[in-house]
Amino acid sequence: MNYVATRLAAVKPSASMAASMAAKVLRATGVDVIDLGLGEPDFPTPTHVAEAAHAAAARGETLYTAAAGTPALRAAVAEKFRRENGLDYGPDDIVVANGAKQIIFNALMATLNEGDEAILPTPYFVSYPEMVKLLGGVPVTPACPAETGFRLTPQVLEAAITPRTKWLFLNMPGNPSGAVYSQAELQALGAVLAKHPQVLILSDEIYEHILFDGRQFVSFGQACPELRDRTLIVNGVAKAYAMTGWRVGYAAGPAPLIKAMNTVQSQSVTSVAAPMQAAALAALTGPQECIPQFREAFERRRDLVVAGVAQIPGLTLPPPEGAFYAYIGCAGLIGKRTPAGDTLTDDTAVVAYLLHHAHVGAVPGAAYGLSPFFRISTATSDAVLSEAIARIGRAVAALSEAV
Repeated sequence: MNYVATRLAAVKPSASMAASMAAKVLRATGVDVIDLGLGEPDFPTPTHVAEAAHAAAARGETLYTAAAGTPALRAAVAEKFRRENGLDYGPDDIVVANGAKQIIFNALMATLNEGDEAILPTPYFVSYPEMVKLLGGVPVTPACPAETGFRLTPQVLEAAITPRTKWLFLNMPGNPSGAVYSQAELQALGAVLAKHPQVLILSDEIYEHILFDGRQFVSFGQACPELRDRTLIVNGVAKAYAMTGWRVGYAAGPAPLIKAMNTVQSQSVTSVAAPMQAAALAALTGPQECIPQFREAFERRRDLVVAGVAQIPGLTLPPPEGAFYAYIGCAGLIGKRTPAGDTLTDDTAVVAYLLHHAHVGAVPGAAYGLSPFFRISTATSDAVLSEAIARIGRAVAALSEAV
């Protein structure tokens, strides 16, 4: 008997989770594996945030909340958007969910009809196309190569839009590339979108606070206020406050869209756990010193990895502009032979070789729609990253030219 719905046939599990699981399986055999597959800060959640959750539970705040989030948290989110992004949203324009991924899932569930298209510039976050397919949509994946800074251009956007286009996804800073858009670049994209009023814009800004080299973040909503009535701004506390496991994301957008997303949430998970919302409230309204401290560490680690990769023949890495990943080009390794005599045919083979020969876990560029690359997370200590790069360097040096 087949228990699986047909809609799952085209949907793959999370590639980053799969890569991390492969590393864990190898580690369970006694191998010393450095797992750089998953992207989450290695810092502890700030103490005042954890204490706020504990205090809320101790006060008995353990019952259902409003599906869209507590009034206090939604007010704090609105204030965050005003304070940091120059955006004015009211409580009815904001929804809280179990992580930014659920925000995106709810938005697609609320809006996608069978055959609707979503433009996902590549490289994209691994879950974007799978969520689109799961909900009956069609991913459209225009390539944004390293030569364009991994950024979508107005010309490529225009060519990708069809009468079936429902969504454009933007992710900035980008996962896996670290690409950041300037205000002028966003406005140029906005000029194209202004000609296509059927297209909604999802701006995933979860890495907003992790920018390097003095860059200043510009929200899509701030750059293109004329598109406010069809823009969904997605964010959350996971990356900025080292709260990946707390599962609290939030979004702001036009009230009718937020209402539809709230309906989806009320009939699925009901709401985010009340103590988790108290923690997110403390994160947004409490001391903010952790943000520049984390950013400084991530930039130092970025520099360490960029310098290390530059010393490995066959690999390339333009310095990421934000987030905490390195999207490493490996075209120079394709076609080479491993010590076991196998040929590296693509970036999936490269990642498998690095795992089993160098004992470093990574994610192939194929998972992000743009090859040949592989992604490693730089959200770990300097010492671990230095050892990982050294291992990768030795593994690459062990390759030979094809006969």
